[in-house]
Parts: sequence; C-alpha cells; structure tokens
Amino acid sequence: MFDFVRKHTKIMMSLMFLLIIPAFVLVGINGFRSFNAGGDTVAKVGGYSIKQAEWDAAHKNEVDRARNSQPNLDPKLLDAPELKYATLERLVREHVLSDAAADAHLTSTDARLARELQQSPAIASLRKPDGTLDMARYRELAAAQGLTPEGFEARVRRDLALRQVEGGITGTALAPAAQTNVALNAFFERREVQVANFLPADYKSQVNPTDAELDVYYQANQKLFQAPESASVEYVVLDLDAVKKTISLNADEVKSYYDQNVERLSGKEERRASHILINAPKSMSAADRAKAKEKAAALLEQVRKAPDTFADVARKNSQDAGSAPSGGDLDFFGRGAMVKPFEDAAFALKKGEISGLVESDFGYHIIKLVDIKSPKQKSFEELKPTIENDLRNQQAQRKFAEVADTFTNAVYEQSDSYKQIAEKLKLDIKAATNVQRKPAADVNGVLANAKLLTAIFSPDSVEKKRNTEAVEIGPNQLVSARVTKYAAARVLPLAEVRNDVRDRLIGIRSAELAKKDGVAKLEAWKAQPDAAKLGASVVVSRDQASSVLPAVVNKAMHADTSALPAWVGVDLGNQGYAVVRVNKVLERNPPAEAQSKQERAQYAQWVASAEDQAYYEMLKTRFKAQFKVNKPAPVIVTAGSAQ
Repeated sequence: MFDFVRKHTKIMMSLMFLLIIPAFVLVGINGFRSFNAGGDTVAKVGGYSIKQAEWDAAHKNEVDRARNSQPNLDPKLLDAPELKYATLERLVREHVLSDAAADAHLTSTDARLARELQQSPAIASLRKPDGTLDMARYRELAAAQGLTPEGFEARVRRDLALRQVEGGITGTALAPAAQTNVALNAFFERREVQVANFLPADYKSQVNPTDAELDVYYQANQKLFQAPESASVEYVVLDLDAVKKTISLNADEVKSYYDQNVERLSGKEERRASHILINAPKSMSAADRAKAKEKAAALLEQVRKAPDTFADVARKNSQDAGSAPSGGDLDFFGRGAMVKPFEDAAFALKKGEISGLVESDFGYHIIKLVDIKSPKQKSFEELKPTIENDLRNQQAQRKFAEVADTFTNAVYEQSDSYKQIAEKLKLDIKAATNVQRKPAADVNGVLANAKLLTAIFSPDSVEKKRNTEAVEIGPNQLVSARVTKYAAARVLPLAEVRNDVRDRLIGIRSAELAKKDGVAKLEAWKAQPDAAKLGASVVVSRDQASSVLPAVVNKAMHADTSALPAWVGVDLGNQGYAVVRVNKVLERNPPAEAQSKQERAQYAQWVASAEDQAYYEMLKTRFKAQFKVNKPAPVIVTAGSAQ
C-alpha cells in the first residue's frame, strides 16, 4: 500500500484533500483534537485527569527542546523512564499550582503582563530601531510554540499567577544569621583523619577464575558483551557548496560586478590622525561638562593660530593617556575603528586640516588629519577569483530554497536510489560503514547528528532500506541517508570476549576480597588501635579539595564524633574499601567576606526551596494529586556493570 502512495503522490494528495476538508467543516479542529486526547489516565489532580496523550505530548516537547539546544545528545538518554516520569511530575505540579492560583483568585493585571513582556530578552530582540515591537516577528515567536499572540500572552499571564502561589513562600523564607552560621559552620567543619585503602589491584593475584566460572558470569551478564546495532549507509548532502557547483557565471556579469565594486574590493581607505581629548563623560555634571568644553575651545583656538604646535599642545593638555605622550598620534585607522562622531569628522577632513570641537561619549576632541592612505586599485584579473566566489555565494543563497524542495521531493519519491538526484544536482554519493545509533567520540560531522541517526535507525529505513527524509542538520544543510546493510545488536561469542569477561570477573572478585579484608581490619583495629596501619594524618572538609576520595570524605564527615577517635568503613565498590579513623574535629577556616556572603545567600535559597517543597506537598494533598503509574526504580550500577 505504501508503495502505491509513493508512486501516486499527487492523486493521494487530492483524495486526502477531498476527504479531510469536509471533515473539518463537519466536526471542527477541536473534534480532531479530542480524538487524540484519550489514552489511560496517568495522574489526577482534583477532578482533572492527565491522560497518556498529554504526558506523551509534554515529554515530546521537552525532548525537542533538549535536542535543539544539544543536537548531539543521545536520544536514548532523553527517552529514559526516569526522565519521562520527571515530565509527568512537572505536569502534575503545574496543575496543582494552577488549582491553587484559581482557589486563591490570583491573577495578573495587564500592567504586570506588559512589564513581564518588556523585561523578556526574547521580546526585547523583536524591537525595531524606533523601539516599537515588530508584530510580524512576534507572531512568528508565538507560532513557533504552537500559539497565537493571544495564546502566548495568556500563557505568560498564567505563569505569573503560578509564580504568585510559590512566591508567598519563597519570598518570605527566613534564614537568620545565627541559624545560618551554626548550620554552615557545622557543614564546613574540618576533620583530621587517617585512611587505610584496600585496593582491588592488591588482591588480583589471589583470583584465578576457572573456565566454568567465566562461562557462568558471561551467561549472567550478556548485556555487557553486546555489539551495538550498526549499519552501512550511503548518503547525499545538499549544502551551499553543492549548490555552488551547479551555478555557471556569465563573463559580462563578472566584469560588471568588478566595475561596480572595484573600490570596495581593492581595500579600505585609511587615515592617520592626531587628537587632543578633554574628558567629559555623560556621567559628568552639566557644569563640569561646560568647563571641559570651554577648555577644549580655548585649546582649539590655540592650535588653529599655530598648527605646528599641535603635538606639543596634545602632550601637555590631552587627557587621552594612550596617545598624549606621542603628541596625540593615533596612527592609521579605517572606518569602524573609532566612535562614529570621531570617524565622521576625521574622514571629512583634508590632509593637514584641524577639525572643530567633536563631541563623543568620551568628551571633546580636536582632530588633526595627518595623512591619507588610499588603497591601490586592483586589476580585474587580480579580483576575478574573489568576484566569482562572491557571485556564486550570492546566487547559491538565493537558489538554495528552490533546490532544497527538489532534493526533499526526490529522496522521497525515488526512495531506493540517489543516482538521479545526485546527477541532477551534481551531488556526491558518499558511503560509510559501522554507523551506530550512538556515535563514537571520534565521529563528527554529518554522521554524528542525532536527528539523522534517529532517521537512519527508524524501522522504515532499517527494514525496507528506503531513503530517509531530508533531514536539516544545520543552516542551509540537508542530508538523506539509506541503509545498505544492517546488523542488529548481538551478543558477542564468549571466545571473542573471553579476556574482557576474565578482567571483569577478576575485578569483581578482587573488590570483594579487598572489602572482606578491610571489614576484618576495621574490627581488629577498633579492638587494638595500636596495631592499626594507617596513612599519614590529613585534614579534610566538604569545601576543600584533597587527595582523599570524595566518598571517603563524606563518610568521615558523617562519622559520630561524640567519642574520639571514631572509626568508619567505606565500601567503594569496584574501587575497594577504606578504613577511616577520625582523630580530631576542627573549626572551619573563616571564609572571606565575599565567600561568606555568597554562602549565606545560598543557604537562604536552600531554606526557601525546602519550605517551598513542603508547601507543594501540602498542596498536593489539598488538591488530591494522585499518580496512577509507578515511579521507575533507580538504576543501580554495581561493580560488575561498570563499563
């Protein structure tokens, strides 16, 4: 059936048009929406049911945003059950806060909405030079989010109302100085410790697994020894460089472009000037600016009477510390190098002339034009390669949209080959082997693009070996790929991975021996402290880097120090085991004032966040929030599953 659709695209489009348009007339757009709004109830807030479709749509939006901001992000990570459940939790939170806002009759006035929009960077970027809003671009911004301008503003208004619900809690959270200091000083206190490490490497010689043990471990952990799915592909890329190859230039067109642009292409005129500056920044009072202008006017009269003294007057009076020692000399500069009032004045002078007073943001300038360096006009032959490249770039930019439509239609309509489109658009058909859904670290370019890889490994592409759709992987860059050979993920035979199996099993057994020895030593040293073989004393804390592993530091900081020395053991998984003796508890080093201020602010945020979460939990109960699906269990990485 799908082959028929591909071969009779225009007929099917006409048929779909005849069927769909009357349907919209009869049931309306909302009717179609309601057909898709079903599915199981995944959560409830009061009388409102969140359906599977709403959850799926919300997660898709979040995935799309993540992919747009990080194109090379692994799609599998975004579809992890934990992340998808987090989307549901955000949906429930939004509905709970919305009910709380409605219950408290919280709204946002038109003035508050206008102020919020004015402060938005996204809206600020849409303003015209005269300060008015570019309504066409504003509508585009809203449409990109699937909204009308009115819908966009309604959503902002709703978000403001939701903020008010939590703002009453977060805005009034208290973190008194005494409470803050007690908490922070306790959190950042220091402890003097000694550590004995029991490393798996020291126990490897004691482990010699048999073939039977290797086979048992291999059979129980086959996911660790899989070759990922891979594909051999051929692909074509349409970009500006490819379009440029199709462009033929007329000789008269090239010569005409030269005649019209020879001065610009030959280079920019440069001017050398000296100046005298009397500082008068905008922040200066009007009276002081008047005095500065008066002083500058007096110096102007002086140098006009005796132009040859300009350099001496600049050395003695100019307040530009950079140029005053050299008589105000600024060397050669082109357009765009100086502030506009200065540039306009300098490029209006004739060689040897002195300007009037020129006011800029820095103050008042007196400018003397010392020299003019005009670029040498280049010949047609010298500029011909540059001109041809410029013209091809310009024409390629204009032509790309048209060629992109041709490319997009062709890779779909002739879905089993790139021969015709490659010949028509002068494209190279490229090939690659061992393409994987998650590219290796050394893979870059087209075959590292997440959107293209998702298309390559889609069922239609893998099973039917059809061209993918034209995927936009960058500005003016489309690509389509076709799977020529596919290998599903498979478990590698034991013979092929025996060394890896052996290394993993030895690592696990060595870590187990290290832990066993460490636990035994801990108990023995508690009973006979003098027999302990520990490392040198070191001082550790949560805010200071040290050679001690973070997990060991964390355990040491949680140790009960009511009686010293205190002993704790730390299971480090595949890194072994550590025995820690805490000898002393030390006060934290007093932080610098700036750091202390930052810490107090952070602690206040923690308090506000904790109170906000507690308030939200109360609102969940009040508005009867219920989850109808279970939260995924966290993935626990063991020593044997380390990659």
